[in-house]
Amino acid sequence: MNVIINGQARQLASSQSLNQIVENFTKHPHAVITELNGTIIPFEGRKEINLQEGDTLELVTFVGGG
Repeated sequence: MNVIINGQARQLASSQSLNQIVENFTKHPHAVITELNGTIIPFEGRKEINLQEGDTLELVTFVGGG
């Protein structure tokens, strides 16, 4: 299955939940905002959504500083 994650084409072995992807690609899943095909997905909804062929996913982490 081909998807785009943070602007890079990726090939996944099978359909995975959005929650699984976030856990695999980030160190701190609770601190990540997920945008799937232009729509922000709430933290609670990640387990219910499976990525599909051609999906575009952006994983955004906020960084503090001054």
